[in-house]
Formats: sequence, structure tokens, C-alpha cells
Amino acid sequence: MLYLVASCIALLFGPLCYRYFSSGSGLHKGLDGFIFVSLGGLVLIHILPELLEHGGILTLLFVVLGLWGPTASERLFHRYSDITHNVTLTLGIGGLLLHTITDGGAMVLAQQEGNSILLALGVIMHRLPVGVAIWWLLKPQVGTRWASAVLAAMMILTGVGYFTGEQLLQHISIDNTVYLQAFVTGSILHVVLHQPHGNHDEDQQGRYQYQAGIGSLLGVALLAVLVLVDTGGHDHVHHSHGSGQFINWLLTVSPVVIISYLIATARFKAGLSPQNNSLASRWLQRLAGPEALFITLLLLGPWFALYQAIGLLLVGALLSLGKVELTDPHENLPTSCWRFGFAHLVDRSAPWIALSLILANLIGHPSVHLEHPALQVMILLAVFLPMRFCNLGAAVLALSLAYSGWSNVAVAFALIAAPVLSISQLKLMNWTMRAALTAVLAIALIFAEQLLVDWHQLLILPNSINIAGVVIVGLIFSASLLRLGPREFLSRLMIKFKGHSHDHEHDHNHGSDSGHKHSHKHHH
Repeated sequence: MLYLVASCIALLFGPLCYRYFSSGSGLHKGLDGFIFVSLGGLVLIHILPELLEHGGILTLLFVVLGLWGPTASERLFHRYSDITHNVTLTLGIGGLLLHTITDGGAMVLAQQEGNSILLALGVIMHRLPVGVAIWWLLKPQVGTRWASAVLAAMMILTGVGYFTGEQLLQHISIDNTVYLQAFVTGSILHVVLHQPHGNHDEDQQGRYQYQAGIGSLLGVALLAVLVLVDTGGHDHVHHSHGSGQFINWLLTVSPVVIISYLIATARFKAGLSPQNNSLASRWLQRLAGPEALFITLLLLGPWFALYQAIGLLLVGALLSLGKVELTDPHENLPTSCWRFGFAHLVDRSAPWIALSLILANLIGHPSVHLEHPALQVMILLAVFLPMRFCNLGAAVLALSLAYSGWSNVAVAFALIAAPVLSISQLKLMNWTMRAALTAVLAIALIFAEQLLVDWHQLLILPNSINIAGVVIVGLIFSASLLRLGPREFLSRLMIKFKGHSHDHEHDHNHGSDSGHKHSHKHHH
């Protein structure tokens, strides 16, 4: 009973936090950063892997429908964009309400003999961002009365799940509702990403990015605690590809990422600059760094590193001879080599490293049956085209997929294709160059299938050093979050949002300027 009361009290922090943090624009940006990171991370790291375990690859399809369906509807039926947004918001809130019933059941399970109380603690703690998000999403749009009613309903449904226990959970178990929950999960991500009722006119100059960064760091801290609680409170056999696997990858990758930033610092000091006059030099840095090669060498072995070096050299030579310019060139380069390696490059690569770990944690899940190499390559192609992976993100994605058991062909494709295969980059090529690039990549994949042997990790460090690496990387990435704020930090991942303004949420206040509220996000 104590767990039930504590979980309800956690929800009540939502109105309290909103009342305090909405008193000023800076504090409001901090609240936005907290919700953006904590709720988004909770969905990507905790909820989605669990849904994949029960629903398989079809789960991802329903998540995509929930995420992009509202965007497509608003573009096709702009006149009814208000209705579309409200339906999406209702679906998201409905999904959170449904999830509260299972939360109540989980607390009952935590009280049973042999189960850890950390399970109940995890449920209680993840209610904090949920309660804040409910109030943040509903209070400005439907008022205090409806927002209070939703919070009250969440408390009641938690009690229903707690007291009815196994009888009700059998009917609304995750196996019976997995695809509905997946669709609703996508709707939640849509609402969080598009920042409803955000007041952008007050922060056109980025004056409150520091406050947004502080809020996002608090969200990261809460996520870290939840992940640690989750790994301690669950059977690792059943969660080997959830938060536990995510932590293992962080421990493995972090020290090598630090080494890669040191190498980037040294090559900038030696005069290898992204703004070099030589197009071939700029392509070499875009594709390989060469810091990305060291990640592959240390964590996948020399054969994969040699393959990556030769493959990227051929791709770079082709694009240089064809005089293809780079999309998203480096701007405002610092003069200090240390600021380049540990500030400028971090700002550009950290989002991709985080995305690569999360993507591999999802598409590399054992329940996502993608054994055939051709199917794996097609999935990766669908991921690469709307984005523009940096070379460090590509290397991290490749090694994460290798550790998940994906084929050598798919791992090789991530290493050589991710930094160059994007819609924004392909637009700068003519059809002849696109055909030539396709041929080079196809030949490279044939060689990968025939010649690449199994990977092996060269650098195996003591756990204490790995933990220290995670702390250092966490501090470096935290500094980037403080500089940019969470939405600007992730802006390069959001090129698909270009042209989608959600101005229906601001027509009452901002007039014709509201259509430009997301303009600061797009660099492609």
C-alpha cells in the first residue's frame, strides 16, 4: 500500500513543478528540457525495448505510424491540423493512462517474495516525468480542471491495477495490447518532439539555452537512476537487450570515444581542418576522420578497420573526382585545437553517438528477426537516407550491431555508407555520380560477404576504467547540452521535421511568425 501512495504522490509533483517553472521563460525552458529528455529517453530506452520483446519487428511499424502519422495528416489536411493535433494528444494521454494500470500491477509483483523492491522504486520514479509531462501538455491547452481530472484518473487506474492485480492484467497484458501501445508510444514521441505550446518568440536569440540545458541534465540524471534501478530490479536474462545492454555498450564505447576526440584534436593541431581548401581532404575527414577508424580498429579488429579504410578511400576518391561538395559543412571553427576536439566536434557528433546506441538497442533486439543480410541492409538504408550520420556515429552504430549479432555485411554497410548515404548529400550529386556510388557500395558489400571474418575486440579495459570513461563522456556531452540546449543539441537528427511548423498551436498568439518556430532546428 505504501508503494501505491508513493506513486500517486509522485504524480502530484507535476502541478507543483509546472507552477514554479512556468513563472519565467528561462525556467519554462528548463522544464521543457527536462521533459524532452526524461520522457523521450524513458520511451526509447525502457518502454520500446519491452514492446519489441513482445511484438517483434511489427512493433516498430506501429511506432512509426504513431510518430509520423500526425505529421502526414497535418500536411495533407492542413485545415484540420488542430483536430489532428488534439487527437494525437488524446492518444498519447490515453496511452499513459493505460500504462498506469500495468504500473499498479507491477507494484503488486514487487511485493511478492523473491522480487526486488527496485521494481516498485523504478515505477515510482518514472512517474515523476510523467506527472510533469501531463501538466505541461494539458494545462495550457485545456485548463486546470481537465489536467487535474487526468491526473486523478491516473491515480485511480493505478489503484485499479494494484488491487485487481493478476485478474485484470491478464486481459490488458502487454501481449494483448502490444501494437496499440506501440502506436500510442509513437504518438507520445510526436507530442514531445514537437514541443506543444512552446513560446519560441521569447527565445529567438537562444538566451535560455543554458536553462534548457540544466533541465535536460536533470532529465538525464533521472534516466540514469531509472536505468540503474531497472537493471538491478529485473532478471538480466529477460532484459539482456534492454537497459542492461545499453549500459554495457556505454561502458565499452566511452573510453574509445575519448580516444577518438583526442585524435581529432591532434589532427586539427597538425593542420587537417574541415575547412581545408582541398576537396579530397575535406571528404577524408567527413568519411573517416581518421578518428572513426580507431573506434573500428579497437572494438571490431584490424580486418574491419582495414576494410573500412579502403572502402572509404574509394568512396572519397570517387566523390572528389566528381567534384561533389559536402552537405552540412563545418562553420564557425574554433582556433583552439582543444575546443575543436572537445567542443565543436562533440556538438556535431554526440547526438549521433547517442542515436546509434539507441537505434542498435532497438533494431538489434533479438525479437526483431532480421537474420538475412539483404533485409538488414535495407533496414539500414531506410535509416540512413533521411539523416546524415557523422563518421563517429556510424562506427558506434556498426560495432553495436556487430555486438547484437548482425551480419558482417550489415556492419560493413554501416561503416562505409552511413556517412555518405543521405538525401541531403545525394541531392548534390548528378545521376551518373549516384549510379557510380551505388556500384562502389555494392562491390564493397560483395567483398565484405566474401572476405570479412568474425570481428574481435582488441581493447578490453578494466571495468573501473570503463566507468571512468562513462563519467568523462557524460561530462563532455553535458557541457554540450548546456551550450546548445536539448533541442538544438539534437537538431541534426530532425531534418525530417523541416517544413512542419505546428503553427496551429500558435495562431492565436504569434500571427504569421508562428510558421517559423522551428527554423532554428534545421541545418541541412
